[in-house]
Amino acid sequence: MSQSTADEKILSFDIGGSRIKAILLDSEGNALIEYQRTDTPAPSTPQNVMRAVLNLSQRFPGYTRVSVGFPGYVKRGIVHTAPNLGTGYWKGINLRDELATLLGKPVRVVNDADLQGLGIAKGQGLEMVVTLGTGFGTALLMDGILLPHLELAHHPFTKDREYDEYIGNRGFIEVGAEKWNRRLQKVLNTLNTVFNYDHLYISGGNAKKINFALSSNISLATNLDGIRGGAKLWSHDHYNV
Repeated sequence: MSQSTADEKILSFDIGGSRIKAILLDSEGNALIEYQRTDTPAPSTPQNVMRAVLNLSQRFPGYTRVSVGFPGYVKRGIVHTAPNLGTGYWKGINLRDELATLLGKPVRVVNDADLQGLGIAKGQGLEMVVTLGTGFGTALLMDGILLPHLELAHHPFTKDREYDEYIGNRGFIEVGAEKWNRRLQKVLNTLNTVFNYDHLYISGGNAKKINFALSSNISLATNLDGIRGGAKLWSHDHYNV
């Protein structure tokens, strides 16, 4: 399928380490029923998370397709890593097929930062989206086309810390706001040097804790902006990745 039809109603989920968010969208990404959320269950087993998704879905009648952003490496619907939910629980789970059976609708699943990227990027050159939440997510797009499966969060940033540990929420709690902001400035300088992006967007719950001026080619975005990527996930077969 290459293009969503006008009467599609796409239920878009963003599964996070602390919250599961959802919104009902038309094929253009406009909200039909507003953004709602529920706590991510603990322990975050597949059964518990999928039950929470099912319960949240019942607030959105009439959806025809489902898009899911998942916090880990997902390829063709199968979860390979889930650092903030528990990879031991999730590795090898075909989340796409299990949710399609549970919800009775076609489902597409991508990394949560990739979903955010589809919703936020403007389609102008090389764009990067980073999410500052429980962990540190990254997405790259070229002229609006997603370049999937970038897991920069798990690349070492210092001798003994990956990006996820250095700049994720655990890092914020460990060192406090001032030092975390200095860390973030180092990370942004590194990303600019390595990727030479045209524009960088910062999303996620901790984005509001930034206390320094951003460069002219860096913008803040919201989780609501990003979850609308669930509509674009169905706009091309390319995104069934």
